[in-house]
Amino acid sequence: MSKSNGQTNTRVDEQPIQNAEQELPPADPNDGFEEKKGESGAEAKAVAEQPQPLDELQKLRAERDNLLDRLARLQAEFDNYRKRAAKENAEFRDYAVSEAVRSLLPVVDNLSLALRNADANPQEFKKGVDLIHKQLQEALQRMGVQRIPAQGQHFDPRLHEAIEVVDNNDVPDNSVLEELQPGYKIKERLLRPAMVRVARNKH
Repeated sequence: MSKSNGQTNTRVDEQPIQNAEQELPPADPNDGFEEKKGESGAEAKAVAEQPQPLDELQKLRAERDNLLDRLARLQAEFDNYRKRAAKENAEFRDYAVSEAVRSLLPVVDNLSLALRNADANPQEFKKGVDLIHKQLQEALQRMGVQRIPAQGQHFDPRLHEAIEVVDNNDVPDNSVLEELQPGYKIKERLLRPAMVRVARNKH
């Protein structure tokens, strides 16, 4: 410190200003850390987590093989079900036919007996045939077969088949004048239509 002209000059040695952030020393390879240049930690992790193309292909192949195996099992199960259903349907048809035949066997027996005695007594033969016809109708009813009403009914093309149309004003138009052959249905299913003669009114 010096005095000059009665004034005190104070000189402070100027020190260089150091940066707030000091550079870190380079990593020591002996510490087990390796410094990677041009790549941050997040980028390195993202690269490591990316699936490899080969692994993805193997995964898709495994999924494909699994789906093909499931499809093959489903096809085998469906084929077995189809065969089982066809067998059950065939057995059901056979059972239904056997029940129908069993109902008709007594009718066949009585008809054979009537034919053997036809020459002995024609009147008794006629009575026997009438009895057989009645027995046959009863057997059909037990099987659910119903005769379709025809004569005197209004013509219904779903149930009747017109063989002839006759001009007639005595009955309403399109009325069944005569039944030529009876029709039958089982429940609501048509077995055969009734063959009829239909009236047509003249105008």
